[in-house]
Amino acid sequence: MGVETPVLRRYCYESLALFHYLCEAWPDGDGLQNEKTLIPTEKKVELLRGLIDAGVKVIEVGSFMHPKAVPQMADTDAVFQAVGQIRGVELRALIPNLRGVQRAVDCGCKKVKLNVSASRQHNLKNLNMTPEQSVAGFADCVKAAQENGLEISGSISMPFGSPWDGRIAQEEIDAIIDAYLNVGITEISLSDTSGMGVPNQVYGMCAHVREKYPQTAWWLHFHNTRGLAIANIMAAMEAGMTQFDSSFGGLGGCPFVPGAAGNISTEDVLNLCDESGIETGIDIVKIMALSRTLRNLLNHELDSYILRAGRACDLIL
Repeated sequence: MGVETPVLRRYCYESLALFHYLCEAWPDGDGLQNEKTLIPTEKKVELLRGLIDAGVKVIEVGSFMHPKAVPQMADTDAVFQAVGQIRGVELRALIPNLRGVQRAVDCGCKKVKLNVSASRQHNLKNLNMTPEQSVAGFADCVKAAQENGLEISGSISMPFGSPWDGRIAQEEIDAIIDAYLNVGITEISLSDTSGMGVPNQVYGMCAHVREKYPQTAWWLHFHNTRGLAIANIMAAMEAGMTQFDSSFGGLGGCPFVPGAAGNISTEDVLNLCDESGIETGIDIVKIMALSRTLRNLLNHELDSYILRAGRACDLIL
């Protein structure tokens, strides 16, 4: 990849950007799709407004998947209509196809995101296409979004490895990035859906794509399946990345990946940033309160270290 990735690395926060952005991804198909308890629309709206009040500036409100496929997302249109557009806050949604673009237009959603699996075996088995061919097929979605004044971004799931392929060569990831750029998408998320990424690998890939694709805006999305999500975020930060997905309470998990855990919890990432002097503009106390509310709604414990143990500063007598 042209980037040295030492096994051990000293994390020097003084060299990091002083302000980082988090995208709250709890409401999307990744966050709630595995939850059996359906959250009422009005409660989703309350939680969404709570996130905005806490200072979250980018929120994935939901997905426009077919309601039968993801029942938890059946009311995404209604949530967008209830919340409306908030000045200074980006509200976006996942879409699977051209129909998703139309639903976004109809409910007032202004930004949508497409996704492709980096796993060639997974893509060929399910869609009979390579990942690059799948992205090329997004051209109609991009055209429709632009014609209707929508912003559009893309995501690559499992770039750090998949259960079907193991590690995926950087050249294959670059080919998918090139395919996205060819259809006009210049904001891309690297999504460790399988939770297989490790810090030196994450550092190397992040440094590589920032150098090779300086025109691209990058997001990182880590699942905590093997307990490495925070370490991977630290590695991505050192490589210069400043935008990360998270999910309050650590909700999420891909149903296609064996043993998949949720997204890294928002409060755990905020604790890392707060304790390291990295500004996010988000109030961790308000986020923790929202996580407790969500825990009560779902009636089960959530995967959040800070929610269980509290902040270190709260324990000092």
